[in-house]
Amino acid sequence: MGTYTFRLPDIGEGIAEAEIVAWHVKPGDRVEEDGRIADLMTDKATVEMESPVSGIVREVAGAEGDVIAIGSPLVVIETDDAGELAEEAVSAPAPADEPATPPEATPQPSEAVRAPERHEAVAPPAAAPSTGLVPHRRVLASPAVRQRADDLGIDLAHVRPSEEGRVRHADLDAFLAYNAGGGFSASRATRPDEQVRVIGLRRRIAENMAASKRHIPHFSYVEEIDVTALEDLRADLNAHRGEKPKLTLLPLLIRAICKTLPAFPMLNARYDDEAGVVTRHGAVHMGIAAQTPAGLMVPVLRDAQAQNLWQLAREIARLAEAARTGTARSDELSGSTLTITSLGPLGGIATTPVINRPEVAIIGPNRIVERPMFVPDGLGGERLAKRKLMNLSISCDHRVVDGWDAASFVQALRRLLETPVLLLAD
Repeated sequence: MGTYTFRLPDIGEGIAEAEIVAWHVKPGDRVEEDGRIADLMTDKATVEMESPVSGIVREVAGAEGDVIAIGSPLVVIETDDAGELAEEAVSAPAPADEPATPPEATPQPSEAVRAPERHEAVAPPAAAPSTGLVPHRRVLASPAVRQRADDLGIDLAHVRPSEEGRVRHADLDAFLAYNAGGGFSASRATRPDEQVRVIGLRRRIAENMAASKRHIPHFSYVEEIDVTALEDLRADLNAHRGEKPKLTLLPLLIRAICKTLPAFPMLNARYDDEAGVVTRHGAVHMGIAAQTPAGLMVPVLRDAQAQNLWQLAREIARLAEAARTGTARSDELSGSTLTITSLGPLGGIATTPVINRPEVAIIGPNRIVERPMFVPDGLGGERLAKRKLMNLSISCDHRVVDGWDAASFVQALRRLLETPVLLLAD
């Protein structure tokens, strides 16, 4: 029997510390060699830590949201052969001098209690003296019933299910009728207050957005663009694309931006305000703001100016999928020179996006709407026609970009988008 202290290894050049964003074990749990211990986030990526040994977890470094230094102890594991460890996991109390696990570091039962793969003599979670977990039976119920119970503040474990063991709406009604004086109301749902720690990617987003607004004097400019011809071109290209990927509006916008930027190099730039240096980039490394289950991420499309529409569409789809699934590499999430952010159908009338520091500009296309407008009739007059219109927003760093520059860039971009055949020209 021995004790192994697993210290946080060097997980990247220049990284001195990492934030604990998720624990996959707790004191008293058995972990196998190469089993997941925790997820840690650095400034560049989220890294999954795996155990180098098998054994029983005796100590963990802290709670989710805590920051620990490289080389600091992450977990302490008591190592032994599998049979003895399984027996100890059932009956042996925690050492008397073992520090108590902070309440906020204790995961919920559904996340932390993991059944061993080879041993049957395992006590329920309540038998582990160091966890303080309370047994909680699994309740069968439909998503609609669960949502209703959640809105009413009712724990489904307290509701007597139907004969088949599944809680139904009728069972909730019976519970409400029986507990009419207990503060429950079927007609008025009261959700209790909830405190959520801001950790991991959410904390990184909060810090970056606060720094951007604190250091950068933003200004925004919005212009209306007639994208009727652009949408007609996109539909025609998709109808004849063959095996090529389907085009969304985004590749067309990026293509137009890349063709416009050479005349406006001050927008494809990064500002080092500490050194007082603006770097105007020749290549366009387009950041694409993407909403993911974990929060906002900005994967980077490298050398966008060198790719055609189909290449752009394929790379956008690949990067978006990598961001959604959490498989994007650290180099795919850094180094952008200009960012585009779009809410798609939820885009609204206009946006004032926050600059992705240290860049100096961010572009935000908004929702396309159909409205009547006057257009030339070809005879020197005008006629009323239904057109597809989209507002395009840009936010700029006023220390580097003047209002005239931003307006001139958007007007040049507008002319290109309203004559989209130019996008196909070299």
